[in-house]
Amino acid sequence: MTMNNNHPGRRYTAYVSTLGTTQLHLRNPWVIAFWSAMFPGVGHLLLSKYLRGFLLFAWEVLINFQGHINMTIYYSFLGNFEMAKQCLDTRWMLIYIPTYFFAIWDSYRTTEDLNNLYLLAAREEAAFKPFKMDSLCINYLDKKSPWSSALWSFVAPGTGQMVINRIITASFILIWSIIIVYYSNLLPAIHHTWAGNFEQGKTMLNIQWFLNIPSLYFFAVYDAYVNTVESNKLFDWEQARFLKDQYQNSSFKMPSTMLIGSGVMYIISTFRHSIALEKAITAAEMKGIARDSILAVPMDKRGERSKLFDSMQQSDGLSLLDLPFILGSFLALMGAIYGFNFRWGPLLWGLIGFGAGFLIGLVIKLAANHKYLSHRSSGKDSEVVLIIECKEHEAEMLKDLLWNHEALGVRKLSLTQT
Repeated sequence: MTMNNNHPGRRYTAYVSTLGTTQLHLRNPWVIAFWSAMFPGVGHLLLSKYLRGFLLFAWEVLINFQGHINMTIYYSFLGNFEMAKQCLDTRWMLIYIPTYFFAIWDSYRTTEDLNNLYLLAAREEAAFKPFKMDSLCINYLDKKSPWSSALWSFVAPGTGQMVINRIITASFILIWSIIIVYYSNLLPAIHHTWAGNFEQGKTMLNIQWFLNIPSLYFFAVYDAYVNTVESNKLFDWEQARFLKDQYQNSSFKMPSTMLIGSGVMYIISTFRHSIALEKAITAAEMKGIARDSILAVPMDKRGERSKLFDSMQQSDGLSLLDLPFILGSFLALMGAIYGFNFRWGPLLWGLIGFGAGFLIGLVIKLAANHKYLSHRSSGKDSEVVLIIECKEHEAEMLKDLLWNHEALGVRKLSLTQT
C-alpha cells in the first residue's frame, strides 16, 4: 500500500535532521548482538538507539575499570588464573555480568522489532524530507563512497561518521577514543613499536585501557561503512520515489507508429541514481523541455528485498562483509592479548589478527555464495531509464546535455517513414 502524499505516514523509513540521518533498514540480529558482546552499547548505536547505547557504553567503561575486568580477561587468556583471581574485584564483577548479558539480549530483541517496523514503513512508502537546513548545519541525502568513510574511521575513529553527517555518533566515538587512547598510552606505544623498540612499546601500554581499543576501533570502521551503504540506498529509494511522482505523467506519449512523420524524436538514456540525474532533468527543463515530455523509470533491483541480512548487504541483498568484520574484530582482540608474549607486540599482532580474520571471513562468504556471485553482472548497472520527447532540432543538444551529466548510455530514436 502506498500512502497519499497529502497525508502523513504512520511510520517513516528515515528522518533527516541537522545532527544526522536516522533510518530504519534490515539488519541481522546476530551481528548486532555480536557487537554488543564486544562492547556493550555499540550494538545499540548501530540501531540509532543513542540514549540506551550511551548509558550501556558508559556503564561498561566504569564497571570494567573498577572491577579490572580487562585485566582479568588478559590473565585468563594467558592461562595465569592466579593473577586473574587476584586482580578481579568481585564486588564490581557481580554487577557487570547481568547488565552485560542484558545488552546482548536487548540489542538482539530491538533489532527484530526494528526490522518489523522497517517492513511496515517500507510498505507505506511515506515521504520524508531529504534536505534539512537551519542556523547550525546543513544535512542532505547524497551518494558517497563507503570505503572512503571506512578509511577515514580507520585513520581517526569518528571522522568516517562525519563524512555522512552522523554528528551524534561521530562526537561520541571521537570523545571516547581520545579518552581511551590517552589512558592506554597508545600513541607512545605506537611510536616505539614502529621504531622497532617492541619491548618498550609493550611496557608503555596500560592493558586495562588498551583492551578496549580493538572493539571500539573496528566498530567505528564498521559503523562508518554500514551507514554509508545504507545512506546511499536510502538516497536511491527517495530519488526513485520522487521520479515516479514527478516524471511519470499519464500524458506522456510513448513511441508509436502513429507518430511516424510527425517530427517527434525520443532521446533514451540510462543513469545510476545520483544528483547528476536530477541535474540532467532540470537542465533539460531549462532548455524548454516540458515536464510531461520527460519519462523517468527507476528499475527494480534483483533480490533487493528477498533476504533479511544486516546493513552490509549489497543492493541485490547479498551480504559479504558482516562475517569478515566479526572474525576480524575478534581476532584483533586475541592478537592484542597474546601479542604481549610475542616479539612484535600487541599492536602489530592485533592488526595481523584483524587482517587474518577479515580474510578468513571473506573467503567463507565468497565460497558460500559463489554461485550467486557468478551470476552478478560486472561494471556500472543502469538504475534509471530516462526518455525525453523532443523535436528533431533539439536532439543533439539533449544528447550532449545527458552525456555531460554522467549518463551511462544515450540513444536517439527517430520515428521516420520507411
